[in-house]
Amino acid sequence: MKVVETDIPGLLIFEPAARGDERGFFIETWNQRRYAEHGLDVAFVQDNLSFSGRGTLRGLHFQNPQAQGKLVYVLQGEVFDVAVDIRHGSPTFGRFEAVTLSAENQRQLYVPPGFAHGFCVTSETALFAYKCTDYYSAASEGSVLWNDPDLAIPWPVSEPKLSEKDRRAPRLCEISPERLVFAEAAAVTP
Repeated sequence: MKVVETDIPGLLIFEPAARGDERGFFIETWNQRRYAEHGLDVAFVQDNLSFSGRGTLRGLHFQNPQAQGKLVYVLQGEVFDVAVDIRHGSPTFGRFEAVTLSAENQRQLYVPPGFAHGFCVTSETALFAYKCTDYYSAASEGSVLWNDPDLAIPWPVSEPKLSEKDRRAPRLCEISPERLVFAEAAAVTP
């Protein structure tokens, strides 16, 4: 397995090794011991699966308290995936990393607690999977406006299909700093 460090500490790209032949391939999508050896020593408690059509944009979402770390990857199709550091006081606050995740490239992105996360489907459809380090909590839910001009994320669509919640999300500068203090923003280093 190859691990790619991004410009934001703790935000990691994993490239698991696939074994294949003329019948197809086999890939190990999670092995706690192997990932811990590569710097990701976390316990996942919930798995989620999302199916979406082209142009659907989900995000930018976070939870606090009950912040979640997420290991995200695509089982079918392709997405433009984004993680934004929203940890108040972080030296990389407001910076984002964008990566293409697809069934073809089999890449995974680890999004630590304290990041807002979102993705846009760039293929006809996409089956998007993610493992979470904490349970979903409606009371902890938060969002950042997908097209916040201060973030300047180069989304691949100008008029995405959005939920009403995502359409109404505040800009990052409109969220109180107290809401962006993450007690469990664990540092992960390879």
